[in-house]
Amino acid sequence: DHPAARHLVAVTRPAEGPDGREPFGGDVVSTPEVEVEAVTLTPTPATPRPAPVDPAEVAARYEGRKPVAWGLDLEGIQRQLADPGTLVSPRLALTFDCCGSDKGRGVDTALIDLLEREGVGATFFLCLRWTDANPAATDRLAANPRFAIGNHGTRHQPLSVTGRSAYGIAGTRSALEAATEVAVNQERLTSRLGAAPRWFRSGTAFYDDIGLAIVRDLGLRPVGFAVNGDNGATSSASQVRRALETAPPGAIVIGHANHPGSGTAAGVAAALAPLRSRGTRLVSLAD
Repeated sequence: DHPAARHLVAVTRPAEGPDGREPFGGDVVSTPEVEVEAVTLTPTPATPRPAPVDPAEVAARYEGRKPVAWGLDLEGIQRQLADPGTLVSPRLALTFDCCGSDKGRGVDTALIDLLEREGVGATFFLCLRWTDANPAATDRLAANPRFAIGNHGTRHQPLSVTGRSAYGIAGTRSALEAATEVAVNQERLTSRLGAAPRWFRSGTAFYDDIGLAIVRDLGLRPVGFAVNGDNGATSSASQVRRALETAPPGAIVIGHANHPGSGTAAGVAAALAPLRSRGTRLVSLAD
């Protein structure tokens, strides 16, 4: 695509089948060689890493504004993959919250072992309270290239500017509290992981419309879910399996990795063979 190029180069490559692989032993299609003029390309300078956005500055943009919407599925919350895959190879995005309440600071080692053993992609949304309680597990998740890490808030609060609650958990009470709920954990995760998470899911996955705008202004993508995989780690293994097996292509599935002994690990394990038999790919949001 360089403007100084005067000719096109024809290459010799294996013929590809419909699945992108080399069929029939890698038959080769040859094309004639053509002369090209040597071109020296100047590398594009690397884009400097942007400085963290000041949460107080973001909050000030929304001071005094009243929200008009509240829920799990507001416009702007990502609930599906942009590419759900084809009918031959549908994709599901497994996501697991690590919330960190007094009763939710555990580590579902059986689930993590399973995903690693089976080479399954997944995204883990980490709350600061959980990472503080489980530094070794945090490092283990971050070290796996098949896993992506998302921001699950500092105190696991619904993202509100009026203190609205969900499931009995009080939300943030102002634009500044909402911005701080996102930004403090974002800074801590970035420092720990060496890279800034790209996705945010609020505690309980509830947002109001101003909270959503704050997330985006802080440089993150608000994520929800299309399929509730384990109902807050209260589902039985058979219920988890059924939720995964019936999930539509492209769905973001929510589960939990902070309740060892729940039905989540066993349910995911039971669902793997049926999903794979249909060609379903289990991916992280980074995939």
